[in-house]
Amino acid sequence: MAAGLARLLLLLGLSARGPAPAGAAKMKVVEEPNTFGVNNPFLPQASRLQAKRDPSPVSGPAHLFRLSGKCFSLVESTYKYEFCPFHNVTQHEQTFRWNAYSGILGIWHEWEIANNTFTGMWMRDGDACRSRSRQSKVELACGKSNRLAHVSEPSTCIYALTFETPLVCHPHALLVYPTLPEALQRRWDQVEQDLADELITPQGHEKLLRTLFEDAGYLKTPEENEPTQLEGGPDSLGFETLENCRKAHKELSKEIKRLKGLLTQHGIPYRRPTGESPVGRGPGPLSHSPPVGPGEDRPPGVLAETSNLEHLGHKTPRAKPPEQLRGDPGLRGSL
Repeated sequence: MAAGLARLLLLLGLSARGPAPAGAAKMKVVEEPNTFGVNNPFLPQASRLQAKRDPSPVSGPAHLFRLSGKCFSLVESTYKYEFCPFHNVTQHEQTFRWNAYSGILGIWHEWEIANNTFTGMWMRDGDACRSRSRQSKVELACGKSNRLAHVSEPSTCIYALTFETPLVCHPHALLVYPTLPEALQRRWDQVEQDLADELITPQGHEKLLRTLFEDAGYLKTPEENEPTQLEGGPDSLGFETLENCRKAHKELSKEIKRLKGLLTQHGIPYRRPTGESPVGRGPGPLSHSPPVGPGEDRPPGVLAETSNLEHLGHKTPRAKPPEQLRGDPGLRGSL
């Protein structure tokens, strides 16, 4: 009886719905979200891209300020790139993969200046990429309309963008001197006069101009340009700059000298036991040390420093060669 009652209720339900529609509507597949990235207020907070810091203040030619607050996009291959002047650069993978990539390629940081001209906009401190942060250089070119014309990745995690705009078509549109306040223009005039009078060298002239551009807010100071250390420690990152490499080498040399003194104090010989090879090398003598024959002592000046630390159970980390960053900002050539 219960089964018959259930069949009756099912028939009543089907009749109440009426006849099936002639053609069922297809589900609409949205190929691309309306707005990706940090500027979309409709995405939940957890889904938005998280910037490491706020953009630098708007600076440079005043006629470019009208670009602030606008964004320009370009789709190349399966990626959409979005450039928001004086704000950031983002990248979004246009696929149906559940984990499609979206990330920040740089946040507005500073100008690049060469020959009294603004030659590019640097976007730095983007998402992590191996041992560094992603960064982008945007070159401004004359064009009939405002558009992002080209994007490439000439070096790993460093991107090059070309932005076309009619705002830079005038020959003087990107000159630095007219954008400066009167006080800084007078400083620049004095620097040029000192160079003409041979009171300063060309190197001093370049340094003074860089300081002037830093005071104007167009360039960041060397301290502000220091790369941020990412997680993983120095062993996995190497040295970002030659200065850091030299500093680490100096510290290691001091440590080796201290350990030598400790070994001498306790009468421990520097020389490596016979038949033992240096750490990380094959058998045989070090490349900078001559072979030692039977009964012959190694001269003090060619003692293997590696063996000194092996006696104490220490291993000296090897300094990695400095990694050259492409596209560093600043003054290039004669200004």
